[in-house]
Amino acid sequence: MNATASFDHPRRPLSQRLGAILWPSFFAAGVATMVFFAFVDPLQLRDMTFPHIVISRGLGYTIGFFMFWLATASACTFTWILLRPASRFNRTPGGRS
Repeated sequence: MNATASFDHPRRPLSQRLGAILWPSFFAAGVATMVFFAFVDPLQLRDMTFPHIVISRGLGYTIGFFMFWLATASACTFTWILLRPASRFNRTPGGRS
């Protein structure tokens, strides 16, 4: 084996990459939604922020969940970007290491 050859991890399937981002963020969004709405009523939040928009309590919970999911998915995506192997980015333009 060549001592200068670098080990490159094989690419994961798209479904596995998406699952690694979306599933933990879904779980975290569920927990964050339960904790947040244990203390905050969506109707009172609506009255303080957008009183002219008609939003039901259920729709408030739904919007809150998707906002938390977007925030946690962004954090998971950023972590995934930081953990990718450097060998994919440290190549010369000709494809040789």
